[in-house]
Amino acid sequence: MTEAKTLIRGARVLGGEERDVLVENGVIAAVGTALDAGDARVVEAAGQILLPGLVDLHTHLREPGREDSETVLTGTRAAAAGGFTAVHAMANTFPVADTAGVVEQVWRLGRESGYCDVQPVGAVTVGLEGTKLAELGAMHDSAAGVRVFSDDGKCVDDAVIMRRALEYVKAFDGVIAQHAQEPRLTEGAQMNEGTVSAELGLTGWPAVAEESIIARDVLLAAHVGSRIHICHLSTAGSVEIVRWAKAKGWDVTAEVTPHHLLLTDELVRSYDPVYKVNPPLRTEEDVLALRQALADGTIDCVATDHAPHPQEDKDCEWGAAAMGMVGLETALSVVQHTMVDTGLLDWAGVADRMSHRPAAIGRLEGHGRPLEVGEPANLTLVDPAHRQPVDPAGFASRSRNTPYRGRELPGRVTHTFLRGRATLVDGELA
Repeated sequence: MTEAKTLIRGARVLGGEERDVLVENGVIAAVGTALDAGDARVVEAAGQILLPGLVDLHTHLREPGREDSETVLTGTRAAAAGGFTAVHAMANTFPVADTAGVVEQVWRLGRESGYCDVQPVGAVTVGLEGTKLAELGAMHDSAAGVRVFSDDGKCVDDAVIMRRALEYVKAFDGVIAQHAQEPRLTEGAQMNEGTVSAELGLTGWPAVAEESIIARDVLLAAHVGSRIHICHLSTAGSVEIVRWAKAKGWDVTAEVTPHHLLLTDELVRSYDPVYKVNPPLRTEEDVLALRQALADGTIDCVATDHAPHPQEDKDCEWGAAAMGMVGLETALSVVQHTMVDTGLLDWAGVADRMSHRPAAIGRLEGHGRPLEVGEPANLTLVDPAHRQPVDPAGFASRSRNTPYRGRELPGRVTHTFLRGRATLVDGELA
């Protein structure tokens, strides 16, 4: 579905000069100054930034199986509210998305929602159990056309299984997205291993548990000549391994979450389970290394790892609480706060890290495209001057487990367009 004609007037395209952008029949029909609106619906956008629609490589929509925390409909509404026009839905559902039938179900639910495109991520192994490859080829050949495979939530820790998966997806230019966590080094882990964990008496989660898997997997990917993507990279050491692998010319990409760009393990002193996440919040040194790596391109993109949970799974003692945070509706604000307002990225850089690159990694057609005539009108308007405290009561997501409750963050997504159709208008879902 598309809207016939919309004129976005006076927006700063990628943060540059003000331009009018005419959208007609789902594509960008004209870009210029003083364009004639004619019979078009006009969006006055002076002072706002026009970006290509955001793309998330790492979203948990929970359906099928955990509709008490999120559904494809509520999750895509949250995505539209956050400026996203496409999300990749992770496979750790119930049943697991390890067959063509399940990924097609998720894909069709996304099409029915109409708020953003949903590209399912297929499981690497049957049931996320790490012992037998899932139906990778069948999922790729399905209507969903799966290109990204991940056991996220669990690590593919068996090197032989990982090698076979990397070899298999080469046939259709697929990519394995690894949740880097050596399980034997993280048994019972509750938070980052370091000074704070020692003081609090919580079992530590060492950085080497992540770094050792990344080192192994970039070597395996180079050995078989395949693509590897590192999910939610969180340590300074991981940055150095990815930087080294890229210097070798290997086909390695990596993502960082908004919360790992801002929050540190010092917050765990409150014992508030809202800060319990996998991988855990790390140190200030790690945060600064991640920001710099995103700025210089070592880390390719920002991915939300949107992980909704019902209240009863987070409003409990720390040890029993589920891991994860919602992130779709606050991601762009956190990136503005940590990267743009600090001078590490400009808005064109944000477009690159939150639209162009994630779409390219996922081989997602029609998204992450230049803001040029003839391109699909997947667009996001953001008011960078807006500031207000985060109020999860207004979230479109079914869950409220945000670490930013009450924190003032900059920027507000005002409009989102999916192939020319407004899914968000003046900050309200269409």
